[in-house]
Amino acid sequence: MQPHPTSSQARGLFGHLRAAGAFVFRDYHLTRRYFSWHVVFSFYDVVNAATIVLIGVALGQSNLTLTLILGVVMWSFLSRLFGEIANSISYERWEGTIEYTFMAPVSRLVHLLGVSAFAGLYALVRVVIVMAALLLFTSLSVSGANLWGCLVVIIVASFSFMGLGLIAAVLPMMSTENGAQATNIIQAVFLLISGIYYPVSVLPAWLQPLSFISPATYALTACRKLLGIEGNMQGKDAVLQGASLSAVLPELGILVAFAFVTIPLGLYVFRLAERWAKRTGKLKRVG
Repeated sequence: MQPHPTSSQARGLFGHLRAAGAFVFRDYHLTRRYFSWHVVFSFYDVVNAATIVLIGVALGQSNLTLTLILGVVMWSFLSRLFGEIANSISYERWEGTIEYTFMAPVSRLVHLLGVSAFAGLYALVRVVIVMAALLLFTSLSVSGANLWGCLVVIIVASFSFMGLGLIAAVLPMMSTENGAQATNIIQAVFLLISGIYYPVSVLPAWLQPLSFISPATYALTACRKLLGIEGNMQGKDAVLQGASLSAVLPELGILVAFAFVTIPLGLYVFRLAERWAKRTGKLKRVG
């Protein structure tokens, strides 16, 4: 008696989810092994965030402070998500497991899905720590702001950064010595051109066109509208009147388009780099 096709598909899907969950479990234990380092990095994130936000507090401008808080929170999440995915190959090299991972009977899509899922959870934990710490340094009323809408925007933007992280992840595969440093340079460029802590309009004219290729630019624009601070970042005690989610549908559409382009492109580029690395012997831990 032949098994029902639906049952076979369900078992296949469950098997893929279990395999992806195994990568989440593995990365969790890897993070726990270097727990002290993550404590140090989290402490630095908190101090850096507080230093930036206190600039707005010192000037007594509530909208500027809220702008800085938004930038800190969003960049803490998106940059950590991007960094964890982009440096996943570097972690594999340090542990000496990269060859075993690439020889495992698991599709690359499932492997990268597990890596991305853990990166998202890890980034979420780090940003929650930062947000909790900021409560000790400032207190602002966000009455009238559309916080739930901001959450939707950040979730949608995270898929775009997953795709960008997959593209950047090929760099450590192609260069053992310089790949990880290159991913940090890419991350720094996104920080500069996206207007995380300032409007894109203050960038030099020759640099402003680059802001259009960053998903963070559109995510920040949408969230500033939802918080009610778009175009009024220097106000001192303005009452927040956040826009509805429908008002940022153009930005959400662009973010979805970014995700549909960057994720398949990232998977394709990763497969090409993997085949090249296997053919040229670049999967060794050193050299």
